[in-house]
Amino acid sequence: MSLQRRQFLLGLASLASAPLWLSAQRALASTATAGGWPGYSRAMVIDGLGGPGEYNAEPYSPLSTQALDDLRASGLTAVNVTVSGVGSYANDPDATIRNIAYWNAQIAAHPDRLMQVREAADLDTAKSSRRVGLIFGFQDTTPIGEDLGLLERYDQLGVRIVQLTYNRRNLVGDGCMEAGNAGLSAFGIDMIENLNERHLQIDLSHAGERTTLEAIARSKDPVAITHSGCAALAQLPRNKTDNEMRKLADKGGVIGIYLMPFLRTKGQPTAEDLIAHIEHALKVCGEDHVGIGTDGMTSPIDFNEEYKRKFAETVNDRRARGISAPGEDPDVYTFLPDINSAGRFEQIASLLAARGHSDRQIGKILGGNFARLFRATWG
Repeated sequence: MSLQRRQFLLGLASLASAPLWLSAQRALASTATAGGWPGYSRAMVIDGLGGPGEYNAEPYSPLSTQALDDLRASGLTAVNVTVSGVGSYANDPDATIRNIAYWNAQIAAHPDRLMQVREAADLDTAKSSRRVGLIFGFQDTTPIGEDLGLLERYDQLGVRIVQLTYNRRNLVGDGCMEAGNAGLSAFGIDMIENLNERHLQIDLSHAGERTTLEAIARSKDPVAITHSGCAALAQLPRNKTDNEMRKLADKGGVIGIYLMPFLRTKGQPTAEDLIAHIEHALKVCGEDHVGIGTDGMTSPIDFNEEYKRKFAETVNDRRARGISAPGEDPDVYTFLPDINSAGRFEQIASLLAARGHSDRQIGKILGGNFARLFRATWG
């Protein structure tokens, strides 16, 4: 998640503020909070897209003690944090370098809590040392512009995941908001070849359907969809069709299900919607190809008037910049109210266990599948 989207992402701390949402979910929530999943402390837990921090923190401000405590409480092993700009070529290289410098500074300031993930072995190091591994990722290829040579610079700086598009069309191909659905460009094909040569993980979240299918077919390595949902359950541009998910799995890839408004077409999504999308993805892809990418920050937030005002401002700003997607609404928040806590991954594990999923399956969904994918790609 980008620093610029701090105020756009994540949940609801005061459940009493939303009795209508909560009333239909009390049984589900009580299952999630009654004890936890026994295997959680041993699991490799990876957020396919997210990040440390509090929603009301100023951009580039140091991580607070509360944010660090929430991160420790989350039990996360690693998280894909967005260091790129999104949706625009303007100033993206400068912003990207500044974002990388920011996260490097946070790691240096808190070496007992954070570390950078540059290779697959670092995931095991993060787990064994009880630190959270930060995986530097792009949510757009705009920082690269027309110069594929810049990939070397970003590779050296530790970028390990590269999402090809962000909703709109760029030089690589069409995002999911482009009605033309034109797929990859010739430059995009060259980009994929270069990413494969550098063993960088290709991410197809936000990509259009043709871009997604063509990139899966072109890539020599398995690809990721780090944060999305199932179009079969909610027909929205940000979600992936069964065909896209099946092709992804056939190539060895992993889709991370997000905790976003796009889990349903109307109203506030809840944990019940999340579990439905995970279970649908399991049916389509199989248990080796499904994970979680929250698309949110680890810390919960207070759902108050200030939050609602800032949230509405962010949605309206995204609409004005043309990067908003259907399903984004000032009154539909980027949270699941019944699992709004730093420990949401463990709550999800408990919900899956209550639904009869095996410990093996749950471990894969929590992060085992992403870990396997990253090892396959990074070498």
